[in-house]
Amino acid sequence: MRRIALSVAVTVGGVLLLLSLKPHSTAVAVAGTPSGGAAAPAPAPSASATAPATSPATSPATGGSTASRSVTGDTIQTRYGPVQLRITVKGGKITAVTAVQMPTNNPRDEEITGFAVPQLTQEALSAQSARIDTVSGATYTSEGYIQSLQSALDKAGL
Repeated sequence: MRRIALSVAVTVGGVLLLLSLKPHSTAVAVAGTPSGGAAAPAPAPSASATAPATSPATSPATGGSTASRSVTGDTIQTRYGPVQLRITVKGGKITAVTAVQMPTNNPRDEEITGFAVPQLTQEALSAQSARIDTVSGATYTSEGYIQSLQSALDKAGL
C-alpha cells in the first residue's frame, strides 16, 4: 500500500514539475518555419505603430487608370489581435501588399507573423486575388489576412 501511495505521489510531483518547466515560447515547434529554425519577425508588423488604424480607405488616384493608388482593407479582429492590410493597385493589378496591423502582443505572435506574412503576401501577389492558402501554424492570422485582403480588393473594385 505504501508503494502505491509513493508511486502516485512521485508521478504527480513529476508531472507538476514538467508542467512548471514548460517553455512559453519555442522556435522550432511551428510547422512551416524556414529551415526548421526560428523565424525573425518581419518589419511589416511594426508599421501598426506608425500607421493610424483610422486611415482613409483610399487615396485619390491622380490621372488615368495607370496611376497607382492605395486601398486599406477592413480591420479584422482575430483571436490573437487585429489584422489590417493596405494594397497598392496600378493598372488593375496588385503591385504591393503592406501590413498595417498584425498581431504582435507577445514574442510568439511576432514570430508567427514574421514567417506567415511574407508567405501570404507572395501568394497574394502571385494570385492577384484573395484566393490563397492559409499558412500552417498561422491559421487565425492567415484567415484575418485573407479577409482584410478581400475587403481591400472589394474597395478597389478588383
